[in-house]
Amino acid sequence: MTAVVHAFRRGEWRTSLDTAALPGTGGAAYGLALVPEIVAHADRRWWDTARATLPPLTGRRELLAEAVELFGRGTVAVGGVGAQDADDFRAALWNTAGLPGPLVDRWCAILREGLPKRDGEPVPDDRLSLVALPGNTFTCLDSVLDQAERSGAVWVRPSRREPLSAARLVAALLAVGWPAARIGLYPGEQRALHGLLRLADRRIVYGGAGLAASVRDADSLILHGPGRGCALVPPGMPVEAAVDWLLPLIAADSGRFCRNVRTVICTDPAQSRALASSLAAALDAIPPDPAARDWPLTVFRDAETAHRALRSIQERMRPGDRLLTRRDPVTEVDGAPCVLPGLVLLQAYEGHPLVGHEVPFPFAAVLTVTPGTVRAITAESLFVHRPAKRGPA
Repeated sequence: MTAVVHAFRRGEWRTSLDTAALPGTGGAAYGLALVPEIVAHADRRWWDTARATLPPLTGRRELLAEAVELFGRGTVAVGGVGAQDADDFRAALWNTAGLPGPLVDRWCAILREGLPKRDGEPVPDDRLSLVALPGNTFTCLDSVLDQAERSGAVWVRPSRREPLSAARLVAALLAVGWPAARIGLYPGEQRALHGLLRLADRRIVYGGAGLAASVRDADSLILHGPGRGCALVPPGMPVEAAVDWLLPLIAADSGRFCRNVRTVICTDPAQSRALASSLAAALDAIPPDPAARDWPLTVFRDAETAHRALRSIQERMRPGDRLLTRRDPVTEVDGAPCVLPGLVLLQAYEGHPLVGHEVPFPFAAVLTVTPGTVRAITAESLFVHRPAKRGPA
């Protein structure tokens, strides 16, 4: 490993005897310093002593805006990595997490544009917040910004699949003058998460269904689990219009957001079949080009993750289901697997395991159901998409 991303604790970048390798190609290989649970416990005791000596932090919203600007476009000093400019950051994310530059640009813009849209500034307290991040997108750093504005301190637990964005945000905050004692970066083993949850006063956790189930009973917890996004296609909606509406809902952000559509619901069987065929053709036309501006696709530096996600679809298909996308599901880009968008037409609902199923690439299931079943599906979805009603011409 040529660079080990450090933890940030007790106001300093620190290495560790425990490290984990990150997947990567294209030159630099990265590792990640891990914080043992016993060390985190000692740091909580340190924070309880240190917070009484800290002066009030004013102008938080302005500092956060400066940090987000620096995060997307500037040069910062990341512990263990050194000076990292915007191009270095994009190259590192591509080489380790398979995130293409256009997607990184879009996600940086989402963070930058979201800050001014917040409601009134909260009154900060002296609580210690923990934000446990996912590996699918770094736009969830918005929760770090939110907790930094309202808490005494915030500890960030990055995903081991993609810790570089969290480390860069910590570096950006420090660069604009954020007090070092009020921010922490605590990478760790999956089993250490529950220990961190016990140490924090306020907890924000992102994760899939398995993680969500394991932490659901924690106190003072905001849980961001699977979104199970679905789209309701009105009877009589022209197929071409429906495809134009659905394609970005499925393919935007390489299918990695919890609000992406996973299930397309029709009540007319003929409409369902025609729409599924045309939508599959549109998904097949998306190129596996990391420079694509419209729907850039990610690659998987960890090939097993890609194949495991594909198997999760294949294992959930039932007799009579039809895979309508025609390309081979995986192609190679820059020496790594790129999973291409997929679409399955389901034979019947009956609690089908592909309904709402989330994978880290564009994928949707199309099915025909009764109006009563529509209500059952939407009740389990956090994101229910309906086409905008058009007024008279």
